[in-house]
Formats: sequence, structure tokens, C-alpha cells
Amino acid sequence: MQKLSMDELNRVSADEFQPKHEIVIMLDNVRSALNVGSAFRTADAFGLQSLALCGITAQPPHRDILKTALGADESVSWHYFQSSLAALDFYKAQNYLLIGVEQTVSSISLATLKNQLLNELDCKKMPPIVLVFGNEVEGVAQEVLNRCDYAVEIPQFGSKHSLNISVCVGIVAWELVR
Repeated sequence: MQKLSMDELNRVSADEFQPKHEIVIMLDNVRSALNVGSAFRTADAFGLQSLALCGITAQPPHRDILKTALGADESVSWHYFQSSLAALDFYKAQNYLLIGVEQTVSSISLATLKNQLLNELDCKKMPPIVLVFGNEVEGVAQEVLNRCDYAVEIPQFGSKHSLNISVCVGIVAWELVR
């Protein structure tokens, strides 16, 4: 098998990039700039709308973001909010569905989220969504989860009960856009 060249991949430039899905990745006090860069790259790969960087979350042009984003910070728009609650208020006022990605007593499995949303909202396409991902140690803050419309979790079968945030962003984003 021979790999495709960059020309054969038919990639658009950062200037030509247009989001295909009304999905915002919100990072709630994420400590690692490497994880932020990875979220940019995932947003670019899946044609997501933007990133909301909240609280202590690093912002471009931080060198570790640039290291993992590989230029996606130039194609994907982003906004900084001093607090995650301010970000939630902003998106809720624009009728976005707020979904916390966290294990809670009332969280639903990612496997059922898409179908449940489409059935409940009686529509053919996904509504505009904010996916909230939390701090690497503490997760999504409780006050943030309290404002979310849904909490969703990724089913896991190993001895650990969490995944790295960059992995979670990729899994959840792919499930919602596929």
C-alpha cells in the first residue's frame, strides 16, 4: 500500500477551511496546552465550528498548542472566556445544546446520545451543540455540569475509569459527525 501525497489528499488551506458541523468544543480549565492543541486538530479534522477556551486553559500562540495543533489553530476559530459559566451563558443564549462529557449519576452512554437527540428533537440533523470537556484531574466542574442539558459518557471496560481528554474529544466528536 502506498500512502497518498499531500496533493492527493485534496486538503484545503487554513484560509479556505469552512466548518461543516455546528459543534463547539469547550475546554473547562484544561491544564495541558498539548491537550488544547490536540482539540484544535480534532476540530479541524472533523470540520467543527470552533473552540471555547475557558479559565486556565491555554490559548494560542502557546508553544505546546502549536506543537500538537500543527496549524489547526489557524483554521479553527476560538474564543476565550474568563469562566466556563460565562461561555455556557453565551452559547445557551444562541440556543446551543450544552453537553457535558463526564461520568455522572444521570449521564447517558455516547452510544445512545445521537439517536436520543434526534428522536427527542424530532429533526433530521443535529442541533448546534457545545461539548464540554473538563480538567484532566477534576473533570467538568459540578457548577458547569449543573447548567448542561445532558451529560454523556464513553463506555469503558478496563480497570481505569477515564481517558485522556484528547482521546475523549476525538471519540465524542467522531460519534456526533459520522
